Amino acid sequence: MIGIIDYGMGNIHSVQKALESTGVKVLVINKPEDIQECDKLILPGVGAYKDAMQELSNQGLVKAITDFIRQDKVFLGICLGMQLLFDSSDEAIGVKGLGIIKGKVKRFFLPEGFKVPHMGWNQLNRGVRGKGSAVDDCPLLKGIEDGAYVYFCHSYYCAPKDNRVIAATAEYSKDFCAVAWQDNCFGMQFHPEKSQDVGLKILRNFVEL
Repeated sequence: MIGIIDYGMGNIHSVQKALESTGVKVLVINKPEDIQECDKLILPGVGAYKDAMQELSNQGLVKAITDFIRQDKVFLGICLGMQLLFDSSDEAIGVKGLGIIKGKVKRFFLPEGFKVPHMGWNQLNRGVRGKGSAVDDCPLLKGIEDGAYVYFCHSYYCAPKDNRVIAATAEYSKDFCAVAWQDNCFGMQFHPEKSQDVGLKILRNFVEL
């Protein structure tokens, strides 16, 4: 059973439909007690960091999510859902994130000609280019070619303290973390549910973990 957390901040229907196309059973969750029924969990998200953390707190989901991850169950954060896995964000100074992956979420400050939000199709680059410590065996990227295109829509990007959790980057004036992987916890800055065949392949990989 795969759970999708519905806290009023994500495109639940698109994620649910994409997952169901793989043949898996999906449960939409908005109560903490339902989380333990799931083998895997997805936290989607579109919108503001502060509002998202407030909604998770109001629904009693913060502790349920962190407990789920600490039980070594597989977890995926998508877009804002990925950003919430980090300690904090420039978008909401003083607001604590879930703190699962150490680091912060930073705002794009880009040269002239680069628009914010970063929106549209961009390429995934496996690992961390030039770092020599790339995570190149991320199970979610199994069968995904280096340079595959996925769909982004964001104004902020995740900056992990440890580059070894970066499984893939994308470039928008500079490289940024597009996929994070820490133990049983994954994050994607792009939207797999909007990324056509590549995104569906990534979601199938998630289902098969």
